Amino acid sequence: MGLFNKKKKETKVEKTEVKTEKKEPEVEAVQAEGQAKGPVIRQYIEGAGGTVVSRSILNGTSKLKWFFRQDGGQGNGWIAFGDKDTQEYVDNPDNMAVVDFNILAALEPAVLDVFYMPYGADLEFCRDGSGAYFIDTRTGEEIRERVLSPIQEAFEKNLKFLNKESYPEEFFKSLFQAGGMQEVFLAGDADFPTGEVVLSDPIAYLGSKYMVTLEKKIPAGSYPVELSICHSEKVGLRIAAARLVINGKEPVRHEIAMSKGSAAEDMGKPGVWAFFGVDGGLACFSDTEVAASYRSFIDGWKKENPGKNEYLDYFAPLFQESCQAAPGAQRTGGDFLCWDMPGTGHRLVMFNSGMGDGIYSSYWGIDEEGEAAELVIPFLNPEYI
Repeated sequence: MGLFNKKKKETKVEKTEVKTEKKEPEVEAVQAEGQAKGPVIRQYIEGAGGTVVSRSILNGTSKLKWFFRQDGGQGNGWIAFGDKDTQEYVDNPDNMAVVDFNILAALEPAVLDVFYMPYGADLEFCRDGSGAYFIDTRTGEEIRERVLSPIQEAFEKNLKFLNKESYPEEFFKSLFQAGGMQEVFLAGDADFPTGEVVLSDPIAYLGSKYMVTLEKKIPAGSYPVELSICHSEKVGLRIAAARLVINGKEPVRHEIAMSKGSAAEDMGKPGVWAFFGVDGGLACFSDTEVAASYRSFIDGWKKENPGKNEYLDYFAPLFQESCQAAPGAQRTGGDFLCWDMPGTGHRLVMFNSGMGDGIYSSYWGIDEEGEAAELVIPFLNPEYI
């Protein structure tokens, strides 16, 4: 280990030292034997960036042994030394090359397991009868499972967090507490001519038998839809939650919203659920009458536009217009849309479902009088992003 530490201290990977011209030989070295040589590199990880690799690894005279990541280094910061490399060898910049990380991954796929480890990672590569793995030289820990990307890690944590029967009141309050990385944005008003509330993915299920109608009704009328928007350095801009503001009063408690014909005490019984599915990355609050009008409109549009897609060819340009109107509150392409349904006078608010497709539950916010003050759909826990 002394030699390894010495290498790390003395090896300076500067842009002025590392020769990166004419790298075709290194790119070609990744091609499997027997394949035609060429510049095509298999993209195991898109946009992985450049990695400093010992030429001995690239030309096959040594195998990966030491792997560490330096902040402020070349490309993505990863540096790879071979098991035959000496201090004198790695001190010569001509013996080091900057190549696409995917080239190293083609030579030793195990590096894909640790790609997302943070700067400062200091690893020794091992291969024995139990397989290929890394050892953290600082802690001695064996790394045998793939380290998730920040987005994957947040997604996995969030998946376990969602759809619980109840949460502390502090959680619901925090969802719509502006400040820090969060802002509350009024996306528009949605119409409820009957007061019978529907939760659905508007593209995949609204107006079909797969949408979810709630047991509790609200007074007929129009209600604001507010979005809790998080600006995260880890996963980018995400909608953490959406709420239908019903009477504007402060809720004193929240309870899970059950589907029509069921109650909270029925939870766990066969055929009883308290969630709706998202398969197109979008969700909405709607009314049963509006949902029926929506389905009629879409069916008519498809007949008039055979072979076209209702999202790509109809809604996508409208989402783009929404993004142009409020660019700081959504990602490129648009994350929400307040839509006036042609020929009906109904308004429908669609919004991105946090981390994407999945199943989501909603919760009624109940005021001091026992009335529904709001309906909230949490998509993610802001703490995870």
